[in-house]
Amino acid sequence: MLNPIRHSVRASINNIVRSFQTSVSLATEKFDHKRIPADDEGVQGEKIIDLDSALKSKQGLFPTAESDNLLFDGVPYKDLAICNIRVSHNNTIFTMTDSQGLVKMIRSCGIEGFKNTKKGTNIAAQTTAINLATKAVDRGIKTIRVRVRGLGPGRLSAVKGLQMGGLQIVSVTDNTRVSWNPPRPRKARRL
Repeated sequence: MLNPIRHSVRASINNIVRSFQTSVSLATEKFDHKRIPADDEGVQGEKIIDLDSALKSKQGLFPTAESDNLLFDGVPYKDLAICNIRVSHNNTIFTMTDSQGLVKMIRSCGIEGFKNTKKGTNIAAQTTAINLATKAVDRGIKTIRVRVRGLGPGRLSAVKGLQMGGLQIVSVTDNTRVSWNPPRPRKARRL
């Protein structure tokens, strides 16, 4: 009497295992390998770059003592116009200066027509950068240096907008201030 019960239990376990194996094999057959992007594909316009080979191929990637005298479109690096970008969570302010630091143009997302919380978005920063770049090109500025200060959503899109507006960017410098003795944090919340 005991043997037939054991035999029926084993048979049902084997049936469950077989059905699981067939479902796994069907799932792997349905998987479409064509949908996996190739290794160098990413978001449209992006490519994966091997940094080591890029650094070896570009010897002048980092500035040296002679960098100030390098010519870009016939203008020495030290005489290029500078675009200062002040990025915060609430706004993005662009200041175009000459090499001496004299202000030539100022634009911000608020001046551009964005109101309230929309001033702090990356789309507002990019639109403002494109408009500033077209005005700079109209004034004869083609090649610039960029200094970015602050943290906010418009950091990357501001530099991208300057490029889209027709300016050639030679260098991007991060001038974000770092506090070595920050203000005392709030007291711990009592739970």
